Formats: sequence, structure tokens, C-alpha cells
Amino acid sequence: MVRKATLLPLVVAISVAAGLSSLSAQTHATYTLITEPSQGLTPIYNLISSAKKTIDITIYELSDTTITSTLATAAANGVAVRVILDQNSEKKNNATAYNSLASHKVSVHWANPTYAVTHQKTITVDQATSAIMTLNLTPQDYATSRDFAVITNDASDVAAIEATFNADFQSVAITPPTGDHLVWSPTNSRTALLVLINRATKSLLIAQEEMSDTGIETALESALTRGVAVTMVQENESNKYNAILTKLKQNGAKIAVYSSPTGYYIHAKAILADFGTAQATMFIGSENVSTPSLNSNRELGLIFNDPASMAAVESALTADFNGGTKF
Repeated sequence: MVRKATLLPLVVAISVAAGLSSLSAQTHATYTLITEPSQGLTPIYNLISSAKKTIDITIYELSDTTITSTLATAAANGVAVRVILDQNSEKKNNATAYNSLASHKVSVHWANPTYAVTHQKTITVDQATSAIMTLNLTPQDYATSRDFAVITNDASDVAAIEATFNADFQSVAITPPTGDHLVWSPTNSRTALLVLINRATKSLLIAQEEMSDTGIETALESALTRGVAVTMVQENESNKYNAILTKLKQNGAKIAVYSSPTGYYIHAKAILADFGTAQATMFIGSENVSTPSLNSNRELGLIFNDPASMAAVESALTADFNGGTKF
């Protein structure tokens, strides 16, 4: 699904408050939402294969041999391919991909150890199109994980992603530019997500793998107090988040949890505010609701208002809520 984005007042307000640009040029951007596991990885494979000049990837986990072989082929055909892989948490798991890529003319770099982890999941092709993902490139997870990716050609956002990639590839300090919609950790993510939650007037539909940040918890409790309907789809293996979920339920949140270590898994990180209203707005990205994710990691997401993308996320998360165990 591809639609032109509309510039709504709430997006402008969030952009200004969180340091995002509100340039009218963003109205010309297009967005394609990929919903996993139903759509599979073909759209991602096709994006990478479409590259004519450059491919830049920052990824927390990479074990997909279709991806690594496609990157090797692209490099052999003269495409400049660069990859950043997390090392602080996933160096052992990423070592096979690192060695394979390095042996096939791909410029591969261990992520800047300054960040607690590099949890970002982004693919940029020809400095013109970027996929901003909640998913890792790990085939063992594809069939059972709820995830999303957004492919966009917003010129300001893509330029900001590339500028940050260039710094991160050299492990040099940068305050990432926010373009039109970008939500970076550890710089503007907390502010951007708090503004999104605090400005909701009707509803919040949330999918999260993690839920362990008191600032976001307080904002959700405040939303409930002012009458916002909060619906949550939460991964909660081993009852890890029972304490915070109990508080939110006591304040009126409707919560469905998933907890099987081998079954369907909520890996998505999404917040949909005021769906069905003129001010509807949505976050999708790599940021979990956790203090390390917002304060210490390298993460990337975006806040935008593409109607087709919001409708698809609402449909998927509503199905997940109905299929989960009520908390």
C-alpha cells in the first residue's frame, strides 16, 4: 500500500515539540507499510535488489543468508554496500554475517560501542529510499513475529538517515538530524513519544515487546485519567511486565498479552494515536518502551500520519488484541 502523506496539524505540533522538521515538502513523500508475518520478506528483498548505486544497512541482528548473498551480489556488480552490525549484544550471533560480507567486498563495520546496543533496523537504497523496521533480519523469527516496516522516499528523512549512518559507520559522535518525521535514540525519542501520548485525546493503540519505563508509564496513566481509551498488545513472557501492566489496567487500560516462548510473538513497536480522527498519528520504529532503549541505545523510528499505513496497523493490532490473553 502506497499513499501520499498529508500534513496534519498534530504532526506539525509533534514535530516542533520533538525537534522534527515541519517542512511542507513532506507532503510529497510516499509510504509503503509491510506487515509481518503475513507479507513475508519479499518486499525487503526486492528493495535491496533494486539498488543501482548504494546500499546502507544498520541492523541489530543479521542471519538471513538471502540478504547476505544479495548484498554480496550487489557488491560484485559495483554497488557500494555498507553494513553496520551491533557488537555490544549480538557480536557472536552477527559474526557469521560479518565474515561473509567482509569476504565479498562489502564494507562492514561493528557498531559504535558508545551505545548500549545498536538496535536500529534500517535499509537505505541509492540514498533515495529507506526501510525503517521493527524487525531484525533473522529468518527464525519471520513466521511467528508481529512486526512492521515502513518504506519511504521522504527526501529529508532519507538524508538525515544517511548523515547519521555516515557518522555511525565511522563511530564518530553525531546528534542525528530529525528530518521530517524521525525519532532517534538516544536523542529525541523520549520527547517525541511523550508528545505523541500526551496529545492523544481519544485513543491509543499500542504494541510493545517491552514495557519498563516510568516516564512512559506516567504518560499513559495521565492519558487514561483524561479519558483516552488505551488498548495494549504486550509481549509478557514469564510475566515480566506484570507490575506496570497491573497499574495501567487499574487505571482503565485494556490489555492483551502474549507469553509463549515458542509461539506468536509481539516484537512490533507501534503507537497509534486517535485513529479514525483528523489528528490520527502513528509511531513505528525500533524503540521499545524501556529506559535503555530511549536513553542509551542507537534506535530509529518515525512518527507520521499516512492513512493507509495507520489503517493497516490498526487492523493488525486489533486482531492481535482479540487473539491474545486478556490481562
